[in-house]
Amino acid sequence: MATKSQKRKDKDRIVLKAGESQRPNGTYDYRWTGPDGKRHAVYAKTLEELREKESQIQNDSFSGLKAEARCVTVNEMFDLWCQIKRGLKDNTFENYKYMYNLFVRPNFGKKRIYDLKKSEVKRFYNHLVDERNVQASTVDTIHTVLHQVLQMAVDDRYIANNPSDGVLKELKQSHIFKTEKRRGLTKPEQELLLTYLSTHPTYNHWYPIFAVLIGTGMRIGEVAGLRWCDIDLEDGMIDVNHTLVYYDHRDSESKQGCYFNVHTPKTRAGIRQVPMLDFVKEAFQMEREYQQETGIARNVVIDGYTDFIFVNREGGTFYQGTLNKAIRRIIRDCNDEVLQKGEENPVLLPHFSCHSLRHPYVKHTTKIFSLRLMDFQAQAYPDARRKTRGACQLLRVGQSRSPVRPLCNRKRFSCLPPQAKMSWILYAISMRLSGYT
Repeated sequence: MATKSQKRKDKDRIVLKAGESQRPNGTYDYRWTGPDGKRHAVYAKTLEELREKESQIQNDSFSGLKAEARCVTVNEMFDLWCQIKRGLKDNTFENYKYMYNLFVRPNFGKKRIYDLKKSEVKRFYNHLVDERNVQASTVDTIHTVLHQVLQMAVDDRYIANNPSDGVLKELKQSHIFKTEKRRGLTKPEQELLLTYLSTHPTYNHWYPIFAVLIGTGMRIGEVAGLRWCDIDLEDGMIDVNHTLVYYDHRDSESKQGCYFNVHTPKTRAGIRQVPMLDFVKEAFQMEREYQQETGIARNVVIDGYTDFIFVNREGGTFYQGTLNKAIRRIIRDCNDEVLQKGEENPVLLPHFSCHSLRHPYVKHTTKIFSLRLMDFQAQAYPDARRKTRGACQLLRVGQSRSPVRPLCNRKRFSCLPPQAKMSWILYAISMRLSGYT
């Protein structure tokens, strides 16, 4: 046993520093106590390699980085992120975990946080795209999770910089992902769709839900979750206060598998009142009559919610996948019928999803909101009145009178709350521009 006057040496008679020791198999280790009071150790095959690691540990300590970061893997940091992450919808959180466990955890996730370099993250993304043929949207989701996990490691002083910063942008520039620009249906395409659904005996039962999607701009989960108590046919208003989501509950502590849940709308602004056009009100009435004639029972109960408006033949609720399958059949048969007529330059239905049906409404409402904002700015700032006034006139070309005025003269309009009045105004103008009124 070495005394204070004796210095410890390895088998080659080299003096060892404090914390250093040589193991029976000839390798070396360095042990120290961290600021948290825990003992840590690193190992090396040679003394030179060990002392390089000691020097790096000291530098990390001066820089404020945790020494235990050398042992923490990406998977361990992700598991910690899952424990403390808040503010996500359950279905979004489950999707994030599914994507990570499928693509990141098996290989890349085993890497140590401390040794991770930007080039390795870039190589991993290239591998996903080039060898596994992962779509751009999937890489986006993976990057969203991985970037947050690595940023948490930076905040907790495991690493100095986030190695995933800027990698996704470089990947998109180098690979030039081909993404088809989404667009809503044009007015002739919408008219073709609704006319075909209302007159075709095979598909006429789909007319009500598609008419509501087109006429309200609501999301599919919001429409599927509507109950009869959420609509007022007399005043023509729809109360949007929840949404229906369908996803796989993989890590649920109770029931696992794919099933529905009721969530709050996607954003805070999603809790709103939406006015009905006449054909939307008729669509609700048609759905009620159809269910009464066919004897469909609405017995489904989801998180305490019952009496849903749109149900299938078994009385269950719809989800996005079901409607998109129906849309593909409708597009095929509708276009075949149009082409058989032999018309020159016929209007055909493009490929679209049920989410695309809300784009025309959102587009026109945003346009009109900008118009009203410009009017307000012109009144509030007289110096800028001339410029904004000219811009407003460009948007109003061809309009002989304001589409808002008839609504303002209605007795029931004066009784509405301010938020509902603004919804009516924006909706009426947007529908006037799109040609529905």
